[in-house]
Amino acid sequence: MGKLREPLSDLHSGHCALPLALEAMGERWSFMILRAAFNGVHHFEEFQQELNIARNILSNRLSRLVDHGIMAREVMAEDRRKVQYQLTEKGVELLPAMIALRQWGEKWGAGVPSTPVLVDVHDEQPIGPVTITAHDGRALSYGELVWKHRAELQPLGQARVRAEAAPVAAE
Repeated sequence: MGKLREPLSDLHSGHCALPLALEAMGERWSFMILRAAFNGVHHFEEFQQELNIARNILSNRLSRLVDHGIMAREVMAEDRRKVQYQLTEKGVELLPAMIALRQWGEKWGAGVPSTPVLVDVHDEQPIGPVTITAHDGRALSYGELVWKHRAELQPLGQARVRAEAAPVAAE
């Protein structure tokens, strides 16, 4: 193990999106708020009751999630004192990361499956593990991954042609 190493120059140059994601989400309460939002919680008081979180911390984390465009804050028309928080498209796209972290925690932390169980609405069967997939849908293992600079990438058709058109040794 250990061959999947991102070039250190990229880690400090601002070209790696991980620090940006962690700035928006890299804190326990933010993930707990998102989990509650994914489970239908929308109002400040509901978040506070569901999470047993201090008002000042909840207010701070909700503001941060709104500032980062992960949640939207909407004052209710019927009662202007009441505010509703909704996941944005950007927030909904965090679901695979949340599920991957939960599955990792089930395997390496709790050691048992969590409840409730996330199921497919079509057949009500539990979802499968989150995996890394290739452009064509194949599941990839750690050993099949390597970092490359974007400038080094070839268009898919050209990459295949080069691999197939490798020089053949003279007989």
